[in-house]
Amino acid sequence: MRKLALEAGDVIMEIYNSDDFDVRAKSDDSPVTAADEAADALISAGLRAAFPDVLLVTEEQADSHSEQASAFLIVDPLDGTKEFIHRRGDFTVNIAYVRDGMPIRGVVYAPAKGRMFFTRADGASVEEQGPFDKTAIGTLSPIAVSTPDNANLVVVASKSHRDQATDDYINKYAVKDMTSAGSSLKFCLVATGEADIYPRVGRTMEWDTAAGHAVLKGAGGEVVRFDDHSPLTYGKPIYENPFFIAHARGVELKKA
Repeated sequence: MRKLALEAGDVIMEIYNSDDFDVRAKSDDSPVTAADEAADALISAGLRAAFPDVLLVTEEQADSHSEQASAFLIVDPLDGTKEFIHRRGDFTVNIAYVRDGMPIRGVVYAPAKGRMFFTRADGASVEEQGPFDKTAIGTLSPIAVSTPDNANLVVVASKSHRDQATDDYINKYAVKDMTSAGSSLKFCLVATGEADIYPRVGRTMEWDTAAGHAVLKGAGGEVVRFDDHSPLTYGKPIYENPFFIAHARGVELKKA
């Protein structure tokens, strides 16, 4: 999964650094680029070869969205397409493995930022230091969530999807600092202790969140539903998420 994420990152960056690239609208009006499609083809071929008997769900293959299994691989080949289009760099490659409703393995790679996060075989999460070699894992740093101070919280929120409802919820907390990030990097910022909480009041799909959720879980964090603070689970109809809150343990969650 790590190797495929790095290979997909190369394909994405080649298009990102080109003079121009086409942007089309999908049926739900969300944008898609040649980079999404090329990365999806590469990752899908690699995962199907390595795990032929495991269901593969990917954002770019709509026919996979109606399939269900107790264990599955789930991929967003380019999370943060709007960040990519505007050349803001906050986009990621997300690959995850879900079993019995919970993402237990995940890789999040931000090629333009040079940051790579993944879960090890024992479930613990690490950040790998670049430069990245596809054939050998480099220096790994264990990551862990913060010990939050509820009187001085650091909140991370979306760059492209910030709205009044999100701000209204954030205002219920004692916030020391606000930071914004695109794509699944928000989960990783909570996982490394760079932020304490990431509330999402808006539509997301499971491929947007599974890899980041796995990384955060392996760093001691949690992702819960916004409405009742029960664990966010996976394998839901059409792989659509409810609103959620990703947080370090110890954050005193406010009611929706």
